[in-house]
Amino acid sequence: MSASVLPRANVLGLGLIGGSIALALVNAGYDVGATDSDEKRLDEAMQRGIIQHIGLFEDAVVTFVATPVALVPDAVALALSATTGLVTDVGSVKTHVSEGIHDARFVPGHPMAGSELDGLDGADATMFEGAVWVLTPNSATSDDAFAAVAEMVTGFGAEVVALDPKKHDDLVAVVSHVPHLTAATLMRLADDRSEEHLALLRLAAGGFRDMTRIASGRPGIWLDICEENKDAIVRGLDAVIDGLIDMRDVVSASDRRGLLHRLEQARQARMNLPSKAGAVEDLSEIRIPIPDRPGAAAEVFALSGELGVNIYDFEVVHSAEGDRGVMVAVIRMEHGDIFRGGLIARGFRPALAPLS
Repeated sequence: MSASVLPRANVLGLGLIGGSIALALVNAGYDVGATDSDEKRLDEAMQRGIIQHIGLFEDAVVTFVATPVALVPDAVALALSATTGLVTDVGSVKTHVSEGIHDARFVPGHPMAGSELDGLDGADATMFEGAVWVLTPNSATSDDAFAAVAEMVTGFGAEVVALDPKKHDDLVAVVSHVPHLTAATLMRLADDRSEEHLALLRLAAGGFRDMTRIASGRPGIWLDICEENKDAIVRGLDAVIDGLIDMRDVVSASDRRGLLHRLEQARQARMNLPSKAGAVEDLSEIRIPIPDRPGAAAEVFALSGELGVNIYDFEVVHSAEGDRGVMVAVIRMEHGDIFRGGLIARGFRPALAPLS
């Protein structure tokens, strides 16, 4: 009796994210093929069982492109021509690739995850558990492709959010790119001052270390990111500069009331950052038939992002009568009515029920 054949998947680029995706795929029961510019890294990945094949499987169910952002468009084009399955990428800048490549099998993406470690040493199959995985489909992306990629990364433990590519780049500039550059600036300031006061960096503990932790990431990857997302990053930096000038003026004027208001606003916003799903009795299941129109599946995730509704679990069930699917999502019970109402307003026919 012949052994059962595992489904196949590919990863282009075995850095931190690519290596973590490869491990997550292996855990999900895939044979993983991979390419990388570093042959030694490929050999190491084979020896450690992170991948099972050097090269691309032509019949792979999905190919993840995890190259530096400047190389993503060419790598995606290669994956589409060399394989017959779905293709998605993990670049942190989306406009250039989402607008540049139109193929029904391509689903642009970006997992908001990472580590202070680098390369395969930091690869971790659980890296995406609880992380937001943004998908930015364009007009050519098929609903089936979008739903399949969303279901796969949800299986990695991620929460899927759909965004317009330009909106993604603006938002990521604020929550990722600008904070990294700000942390690097603070760290440089402390380093410059440490030449005058040798004890300064020894005193840099607690909050300062937390704020500047991301500055320890690899500098090289930020050259392409800053070039590809230059306009959004500059707008974000301008907003930070304006905010700091405002804060400086409040402090300079000894405006205690104004300072307290700004600090309380920041504290409240920090406390309102999304948390985990919670107990099962607080959750609801919402079933959403997918209308026969392009981009309908992505609309559901885009709406959840607009309304601040976290989707904690997700799958697509196909009806026996045809090829149209039903999305089954798990959300917090308190968000059920607003999400259902938003879906109805956009032409969906959702059914909501308690999960327990």
